[in-house]
Amino acid sequence: MTLEQLRIFLAVAEREHMTAGARALNITQSAASAAIAALEDRHAVRLFHRVGRGITLTEAGRLFLAEARAVLARATAAETALDDLGALRRGILRVVASQTIAAYWLPPLLAGFHRRYPALSIALTIRNTEQAATHVRDGEAEIGIIEGEIDDPALARWPIGEDRLLLVQAGPFDDAPIDAQWLRRARWIMREEGSGTRSTLDQHLHRLGIAPDTLDVALVLPSNESVRTAVEAGAGIAALSSLVVAPGLRAGTLHAAPCAFGPRTFFGLRHKERYRSKAADALLAFITSAEHPGRASDVGTKKSRPRTDGSFLPDEAASGPGAGPGPAG
Repeated sequence: MTLEQLRIFLAVAEREHMTAGARALNITQSAASAAIAALEDRHAVRLFHRVGRGITLTEAGRLFLAEARAVLARATAAETALDDLGALRRGILRVVASQTIAAYWLPPLLAGFHRRYPALSIALTIRNTEQAATHVRDGEAEIGIIEGEIDDPALARWPIGEDRLLLVQAGPFDDAPIDAQWLRRARWIMREEGSGTRSTLDQHLHRLGIAPDTLDVALVLPSNESVRTAVEAGAGIAALSSLVVAPGLRAGTLHAAPCAFGPRTFFGLRHKERYRSKAADALLAFITSAEHPGRASDVGTKKSRPRTDGSFLPDEAASGPGAGPGPAG
């Protein structure tokens, strides 16, 4: 049974006339007769009485008419749904993002996207970087946005924004140079392994010749907010996104060191072989075209780069002869 056969049956049944039904569908009478006959023969049931040159519905035909109308109505609804999905008039886009991105960077962009496409829904899941990559690889999310490095041959990865890690503590920093020795002596509050913040910090520490496992780590906590709160309570220092610490810097509950660890790139993720919907394309295009996507303000600090002795210099001091590029996050 095909939808075309159902459409022909409905047209003929509503008119109880083979020629009129065929004309309504712009097909020949013989084509309409063949379709009706195929239905009857396939299911061994007569749908029409053929009396002289006229036709009328049998009891089976009247019962089938209601079912045919219902099936065709659902098919029309399904076709409309596909048209709406293609035209971004409806749909759900599943996105997974790591904590800093989901809590601070992404919400204003999603709000702007919703204003442009109010009929589209975004289902946002928050995971750390490694978990987010797993969600995209397993098809639980169509798009991922992460902070850390991921090496997965099934996933395409590209830069989509950035922020900057700041070194913060509860009280003001003194004038002592913040070098590798200072960092080794400090007491640290860390994010968990697998988070983008932790992996980015570890990369910068290695560039300074510091093995992360040699640091004095007082606490390892599972969220940016718990790390920030512990630092505000005086438990130690931490490296956190400028987006995360900005409220504390403004309130005076946190102070930033006169250094930074360089920009940290946010990456988009998608599965290389899975179909990417028009809704996903629209979101990525919106983020790309946003006025300043992912540009975190350098609140309370100046951009800096490490010196050869392991301490840090602000950018204006590093811009003289021989100055090289800062570390990339």
